[in-house]
Amino acid sequence: MTSGKIGIIGGSGLYNIEGIKDIENAKIETPFGEPSDQYTIGTLKGKSVAFLPRHGRFHNILPSELNFRANIFGMKKLGVERIIAVSAVGSMKEEIKPLDIVIPNQFLDRTRSRIGTFFGDGIVGHVSLADPVCSVLAETLYNAAKKTGANVHKGGTYVCIEGPQFSTRAESLTYRQWNVSVIGMTNIQEAKLAREAEICYSTLALSTDYDCWHEGEEAVTAEIVIQNLKKNVDTAKAIIKHAIPMIGDKRSCKCVNAASDAIVTQKDKIPDKVKKSLSVIFGKYF
Repeated sequence: MTSGKIGIIGGSGLYNIEGIKDIENAKIETPFGEPSDQYTIGTLKGKSVAFLPRHGRFHNILPSELNFRANIFGMKKLGVERIIAVSAVGSMKEEIKPLDIVIPNQFLDRTRSRIGTFFGDGIVGHVSLADPVCSVLAETLYNAAKKTGANVHKGGTYVCIEGPQFSTRAESLTYRQWNVSVIGMTNIQEAKLAREAEICYSTLALSTDYDCWHEGEEAVTAEIVIQNLKKNVDTAKAIIKHAIPMIGDKRSCKCVNAASDAIVTQKDKIPDKVKKSLSVIFGKYF
């Protein structure tokens, strides 16, 4: 099996990427159950990649039903060091128009009862999430987006809601007061788990609508989202194909050792079962 060093998580509308060569489909077993789908492993623009459709290839998994731990564990098991996460989002700012691209650098978590950590069951740890996005990878995506001619916005806050319903107007207007840039339903747990797994993570957010805050626009519907998604997905694929060759082989960011001082449980008190199941994630620190 070929290891995928660059992971790509495809969001709504992005279920495959044309141009991947030497393809293998890998079903990865994890201690947390099954990932969303098989991983497509191969080479793209001369780099080893692993692609996973977040909601499954038939889009049959709700945001609240996603097995985030299994998805990120699978990436780590495949040798992935960087994850490009593609997501459909609503715009919360006038200047971020539908079909624009945003590279967020912050998250706000408004989800409920989702598991977003590998810690637990006898092992306690805390990683820093002050800056939840890898700045190096984000800069690469921004520069790649500019090369495609896309209207791209650098930085901003992604507020992650539970879904699957879109926001009420009261919620949307409240998030506007918080000065968030975009709204989505999936990325915060991925960012948390990727940081614990010492994987660089950055989001390629595809603006499809103005949520429901914009008085001059129709309130967001699935139909509007799908229409704009089809246009956005082509742009996302072009950005990824530009970004892949721009990513260096070695990492110099803080993501590399993000969990080095995270574990606070005394090592000899961590259950052997937990050590075994999490060896892929924290093995070098046991």
